[in-house]
Amino acid sequence: MRVRWVLASGVVSALLGGCAAGPDYRAPAAPQAQRYTAQPLATGAQRFADDHDIAADWWTVFQSSDLNALIEQALAANADLQAADAALRAARETAAAQRSAFFPSVDAQLNSTRQVVAPVLSSPLDSGSTRYSLHTAQLDISYSPDVFGLNRRQVEAAEAEAQVQRFQREAAHLTIATNVTVTVIQLAATKAQVDATHALIDLSTRQLELFRRQQQLGQLGSADVTAQEAALAQVQATLPALEKQAAQQRNQLAVLLGRLPSEMPERAIALDALQLPSQLPLSLPSRLVAQRPDLRAAEAQLHAASAQVGVAIANRLPNLTLTASAGSSALQLSGLFGSGTGFWGAGATLLQPVFDGGALAHRQRAAQAAYEQAAAQYRGAVLSAFQNVADTLEAIQADGRAHDAALVSERAAQRSLEIARRQQAVGSVGALPVLNAEQAYRQAVLTRIQADASRLSDSVALFQALGGGWWNRADQVSQSR
Repeated sequence: MRVRWVLASGVVSALLGGCAAGPDYRAPAAPQAQRYTAQPLATGAQRFADDHDIAADWWTVFQSSDLNALIEQALAANADLQAADAALRAARETAAAQRSAFFPSVDAQLNSTRQVVAPVLSSPLDSGSTRYSLHTAQLDISYSPDVFGLNRRQVEAAEAEAQVQRFQREAAHLTIATNVTVTVIQLAATKAQVDATHALIDLSTRQLELFRRQQQLGQLGSADVTAQEAALAQVQATLPALEKQAAQQRNQLAVLLGRLPSEMPERAIALDALQLPSQLPLSLPSRLVAQRPDLRAAEAQLHAASAQVGVAIANRLPNLTLTASAGSSALQLSGLFGSGTGFWGAGATLLQPVFDGGALAHRQRAAQAAYEQAAAQYRGAVLSAFQNVADTLEAIQADGRAHDAALVSERAAQRSLEIARRQQAVGSVGALPVLNAEQAYRQAVLTRIQADASRLSDSVALFQALGGGWWNRADQVSQSR
């Protein structure tokens, strides 16, 4: 008896603890690059802090409470983020449903029938009656031991898919925060350009009036007046495009906040209300793959593809199913579970695919090809991520040089305007040189505004390229414990 028990225990242990079919997943190694760019980064107005962590609310570095409020509204009401939340919940429930395959399934049923037996046939009843009711209460149990790991690989694939949705949700969170910040910057810059363009139009209009007075006095010809009219028209032609751009940016911001465009107030955050961060975090290249949610999603997709290879292999192996049933049948409901009404049964089924026209073999090869596809997509995503960071770093450095040049030009134009005004005050020059100097100054201001916006936008792009600090959010910290 003891020998039989030992053998039975050994069989059960082999069935429950056997290795899962297919490859065991191993995450790809992170790139061993020492830096993102081909050349070392130059030091400028914005300093890069190597191996510096990123705050979850990274947008606060721009020191605008209005921007912070807008992002909080977007994260609470944005439709894309809500859809990503629902997709994540669905994936997690799907994984939980798949884990139920580890447990037996138990079904209870109650069946009542009213039957009439043909008079020419023998009645199944002792009374010989041809009309009777039959009530059956039955409990069915079914269990498939995970001999070759089919259930484990299916659960592994479902959990990996849930991880895909988790990191896609994080990517959506980061994208929304980034888009709100960039849209606020662009709208502020466009509004500043609209104001500067209005000032230019006013200057050109005054200059045209001066030209016309000089023409009436015979000091200028019609060609000069016509040229100034054309210059004014050119400046005026730039205004509608800027106003359209500002309106579209405001509408885009409304949708990001989960509002209708008509619900968005006209007031916009001023460009000078946004503080350019003097220090920018720069994660180590080896940590980038763990920080970027799109790379984590691609890696989870690779994990799911690896598990599907195991599923395809396990489907070609024997499958054991254990079943048992027990119940009671009686002619009256009150007689159920009475003496002599019980029945039971137990069985085992071993299913081994023998011939299916090669379908299972083809599915295994398809799963392997899908895994190779996911691996190639992951490698491509890693390369694109490193390019994204490198492009952003190069852009930030170029923005610094462009801003310095624009600032020098603006200050020179301002000094030229001040000189012209002093000369006009002592009678050395007339109004026309002053208007020309002021027009040059306004053009320089426009260029500097665009340079300011580029620096702010590319600073935002770096936070996004490095992953945005999602791992430091309170919900993520608690989840990792």
